[in-house]
Amino acid sequence: MTFDLITTDPNSSARAGVITTDHGVIETPIFMPVGTVGSVKAVTQQQLKEQIDVKIILGNTYHLYLRPGTQILEQAGGLHKFIGWDRPILTDSGGYQVFSLAANRKIKEEGVVFQSHIDGSRHLFTPESVIDTQRSIGADIIMAFDECPPYPCEYGYAQKSMELTHRWLARCVQHMSETEPKYGYEQSLFPIVQGSVFKDLREASSQFVASMECDGNAIGGLSVGEPEEMMYEMCALCCENLPEDKPRYLMGVGTPWNILENIALGIDMFDCVMPTRNGRNGMLFTTKGVINIKNKKWENDFSVIDDGLDCETSQFYTKAYLRHLFVAGEFLGLTIASIHNLAFYLHLVKQARIHIIQGDYHSWKNEMITVLKQRL
Repeated sequence: MTFDLITTDPNSSARAGVITTDHGVIETPIFMPVGTVGSVKAVTQQQLKEQIDVKIILGNTYHLYLRPGTQILEQAGGLHKFIGWDRPILTDSGGYQVFSLAANRKIKEEGVVFQSHIDGSRHLFTPESVIDTQRSIGADIIMAFDECPPYPCEYGYAQKSMELTHRWLARCVQHMSETEPKYGYEQSLFPIVQGSVFKDLREASSQFVASMECDGNAIGGLSVGEPEEMMYEMCALCCENLPEDKPRYLMGVGTPWNILENIALGIDMFDCVMPTRNGRNGMLFTTKGVINIKNKKWENDFSVIDDGLDCETSQFYTKAYLRHLFVAGEFLGLTIASIHNLAFYLHLVKQARIHIIQGDYHSWKNEMITVLKQRL
């Protein structure tokens, strides 16, 4: 994997770059739809490519390890072939899922013992086993195993958690160097910065992660309940301490305005379940603001979903029809809303890139955020 930095906005730290992988080229900044179990919910792979032009999607190690399992994935020739996707894939190591299973897991130096949410069976994730599992999945970008501390947490816990994450990272880097990809293309490791909302820990973690000299770097443990301004402060601090010549990935973020603000701080890559999850619940992000399509006000609105979006679905179906589908409980409504929201997120980062290259990102971003936050 390579990263070429094209330009930086003169009035912010926003960057436009190009990531090149064996499965394709990704122009940054980029948003990555979440396909946790090998499926972006309610959207087909053909729709992702042809209607939305998605460049990279996510899978999740924890979920894919449990079901369908690495044996099936290896028989299929990896996740790309299993799901029929020939563009890049990134896999989350499962650290966040283990964190969210607090009642059913035990963290120790070796790794994490946890119970499956499917059948209660017990499993052990170690830094080494997580690398092996992601090798088997076949992702182009694989994440180091980390512990994601909850918010809020005490300083002492955050420090111990960060130090454990660093020791696990060293083991991940070592194991990556001792193993080979299974399917004939390169795989890149991204370490994850932790440290909760403590400045000195975030700075120390960023510097340790940078010292590993991996192909890219991620920032984790944010957007877990802390105030937005605190997220921006921690993100800015991390970006200041991470190398400029490597892509920076902010995990699990977020709203359209979160994305624009974090691009301004120097982030290149984003993922979040929000466009699909909120879409399935009737919330649409549009170029004019936020819509709750279930509201009665849209019952006889025969204008298209979003005429400002270059998306066949958004410019074909009307608000009245989409509201009818939700009221009637029709699955098609979930698909239309999910495609629209994903198309909007991809449109947003493409526009961000254009304005970074033009040199007016800072002023454009401020105007856009005011519009995007409007409730229609």
